[in-house]
Amino acid sequence: MIPRTEHLSELKRRFKTYPAVALIGPRQIGKTTLARQFARQYRGPTTHFDLEDSRDLARLSDPALALEPLRGLVILDEIQRYPDLFPTLRVLADRRPVRTRFLILGSASPEMLRQSSESLAGRISYYELPGFSLGEVRTKNHARLWLRGGFPPSYTARTLAASDQWRRDFIRTFLERDLPQLGIRTPSAVLRRFWSMLAHYHGGIWNASEFARAFGVSNKTVNHYLDVLTSAFVIHPLPPWHENLKKRQVKSPKFYFADTGLLHTLLRLTTLADLESHPRVGASWEGFVIHQILRHLGAAPGEYFFWATHAGAELDLLLVRGRKRWGFEVKRTSSPGLTPSMRIALSDLKLQRLFVVHAGRHSFDLAGNVRALALSDLLDELKPWS
Repeated sequence: MIPRTEHLSELKRRFKTYPAVALIGPRQIGKTTLARQFARQYRGPTTHFDLEDSRDLARLSDPALALEPLRGLVILDEIQRYPDLFPTLRVLADRRPVRTRFLILGSASPEMLRQSSESLAGRISYYELPGFSLGEVRTKNHARLWLRGGFPPSYTARTLAASDQWRRDFIRTFLERDLPQLGIRTPSAVLRRFWSMLAHYHGGIWNASEFARAFGVSNKTVNHYLDVLTSAFVIHPLPPWHENLKKRQVKSPKFYFADTGLLHTLLRLTTLADLESHPRVGASWEGFVIHQILRHLGAAPGEYFFWATHAGAELDLLLVRGRKRWGFEVKRTSSPGLTPSMRIALSDLKLQRLFVVHAGRHSFDLAGNVRALALSDLLDELKPWS
């Protein structure tokens, strides 16, 4: 088992402030496994309810009666199947002194988020559990992580064929069962076609009109499709950065698959050789590296962007925290160089540092504040933001 100590520490930190923590993410990302690991470390009694188990549902037929006597840690798994629990949780979370901590596991369905935010405002913290990262699997295994993605069953499968089959099964189950359970009424065949089309535009700037024409529907409809996949954690938009420059800047987001393994399955890429010869290999690599940078540095929403002008200058990733501005370019090459576009980004965005993350073996300086950073050195050279 690959230890997930970073996430265990984060849960512990959040429970110091909140009586309830919602651990959210897609099915099979490892929420239940992490909750069990956390329970083993918890100092006190623990109780686990699996809301897909009819016996546990029966125990909760009267939620107040079942939950009120409990002390310590209570885990409620697949909470989206029983959102009516939230009003009861609010009453129990308000008891003083705090007698019970609630670890709530589930997918972030719109209904679940609405009810939890209304019932548990100020009492709950949301933590999205991602797939495996470079820090967890070690950098030497980056090719396996890139190809297979970070879902634990996909990454740890005994063979490449088994990994690919797991992802195919996941996609089918996700579209046919998981999304309908989250209240999504769009036909699974439509969303599969849309999701497959997105795979061919991975890393591109979102153009609703282009997708609407391809599907014969309105811009509003395709924007809804994108929102559905984003809220289900399988698509990750990267917002644009724009400021008062004398240049026309791109103001539409880019979009990336949150998991490159799912991207490769939808593109029908099974092996590393298949991937290396595909036209989207550069975009796939770019999305993979960007996600690893964000994970490693601990960048929060509102701190990361991409930047582009209509004249052609662009920056793959811009991180902004206070007065600190770092830029990142991702290149699938072993010999990166300083380009005119990078010089423009350095000047216009007033970057303190620019990193060109590449696939080669060695890191070296390209200029005074520009570093060619090998992916193999990323974890050592980049320190999490303070």
